[in-house]
Amino acid sequence: MSHDHHDERPALTPAQIGAALNPPPGRTGGDLVVETLRGLGATTVFGLPGQHALGLFDALRRSSLDYVGLRVENNAGFAADAYGRVTGEVAPLFLSTGPGALTSLAALQEAAAASAPVLAVSSQIPARGLGGGRHGHLHELRDQQASFRDVVKSVHIVRTASQIPSAIGAAWESALTAPHGPVWVEIPQDVLEAVTTLPVVSGLDATPRELHARPELIAVAADLLSRAERPAIIAGGGVVRSDASGKLRALAERLDAPVVTTYGGKGAFPWEHPLSLQSWVEDRHTTDFLEDADVLLVVGSGLGELSSNYYTFAPRGRVVQIEADAGKLEANHPALGIHADARGALADLIEAVTPREDPAAAERVAGVLARVRERIAAQGRDLEQHLLAEIRTALPDASPSFWDMTILAYWAWAAFDARRPNTMHSAQGAGGLGYAFPAALGAVVADPGRPVLAVSGDGGAMYSLAELATARQYGLPVTWLIVDDGGYGILREYLTGAFGETTATELARPDFVALAESFGVPAVRTSPGTLAADLAEAFARPGPSVVVLPALLKMFEPTHL
Repeated sequence: MSHDHHDERPALTPAQIGAALNPPPGRTGGDLVVETLRGLGATTVFGLPGQHALGLFDALRRSSLDYVGLRVENNAGFAADAYGRVTGEVAPLFLSTGPGALTSLAALQEAAAASAPVLAVSSQIPARGLGGGRHGHLHELRDQQASFRDVVKSVHIVRTASQIPSAIGAAWESALTAPHGPVWVEIPQDVLEAVTTLPVVSGLDATPRELHARPELIAVAADLLSRAERPAIIAGGGVVRSDASGKLRALAERLDAPVVTTYGGKGAFPWEHPLSLQSWVEDRHTTDFLEDADVLLVVGSGLGELSSNYYTFAPRGRVVQIEADAGKLEANHPALGIHADARGALADLIEAVTPREDPAAAERVAGVLARVRERIAAQGRDLEQHLLAEIRTALPDASPSFWDMTILAYWAWAAFDARRPNTMHSAQGAGGLGYAFPAALGAVVADPGRPVLAVSGDGGAMYSLAELATARQYGLPVTWLIVDDGGYGILREYLTGAFGETTATELARPDFVALAESFGVPAVRTSPGTLAADLAEAFARPGPSVVVLPALLKMFEPTHL
């Protein structure tokens, strides 16, 4: 095949040619890293310095990139994850070799599970020490990249300065190609520190590939949905990440199809909409309703453990699954699998379906929600629902919230009205502890104009206490609600339920109010009756705040056992 044309690139001006031929003196491999990131559009970097990464941080000092340094690498990863989630842009994360890099792994696993675009740049021991020999370098691993290959979306290895711009450009493109995800770039210490005569990086393009649905699959899906008698929609995190909530609503209304959002999809569909089944996916009434659909459209969800009511969900009708992650297509249920980004595929379906009217749809939705409410009301869990209502009252609609793996968060997944898409985030993708507070710090860096809420239990809070220093140093307006129940509350319930008694769940913990104040962070001990007022006061205050709620909470009864 012959090509008569090629991509036209703008020619360099004489001044640009001069700059390329005479680069500024004293630049290093580290400068190539920051120049590339700046050229691709990055504005902010998270991370922690370390011995092998000094060349990276020295170059950062000379650049116009803003730097936010956290106290633990895993927390820096959580902050970058949240920055990527709320902006949809790549969040660079600078790490050192060995222990520094490895400490970020749990955060990168969460970013992978939640499809957050994090670009980790890690140093490596000097190039002469590579190759698997045991040279005894500080931080040396036999094969550092192997520790990351199973966690991140892609790995990009640099061994010479000239490889840096291309490696970072490829990583950037990978991070932003649907599904978004964390990527890993590794650069040896000597390459970062060595002086380079390469020109200043410019003209780099790393535009992500778009993932469009195949038209013949859209035609079949549209036909199934148009002819369905009882269509229903499950909307997952992919709808939020692709900014497709408006398209989802348009399609649901065109089809009169009820919509349930997964925990990752919170906010993707209006909570009080007549077609909204809200987020009670861990409820047999919801599961029964979805099983009864003759055509079920699943958008941006793999129907994993939580979204399938612990794999008890067994659809009886046809399933149409739109998913950007090819590995999740039909991973749990046979379906018409459409490998596509949610936004484009929903737009295609809106065009292709024949509108249908079902006056009874809203009535059936109201019936399901009433049965769910009756089930929960019978369990006497008024305190938990009261606390969620207090938080909702105090939290501004546009403010994001970040929830750790704690009992109140498990309630919030099911029962909290997120009000807007992309405002409620948790670590339920990978399920690790310590996410909420450092993630909230990353989110407020992305948008300092809105107060941000973090919610942790006392066990999870202990993972993140060091970041009170970060919040204070940068004056970040995050309000941290710590629900203190004296231990790992959810594990206490799980162990009691499974074995009749607990082990290793009861924890000594500090006076969180006094501890926060020792960092110079205002703190208050609250109660269920004063929570809304204390939160509102904290949100109105500039800089960080801590609100401690002593409370012993209980989970709602499961329906999957």
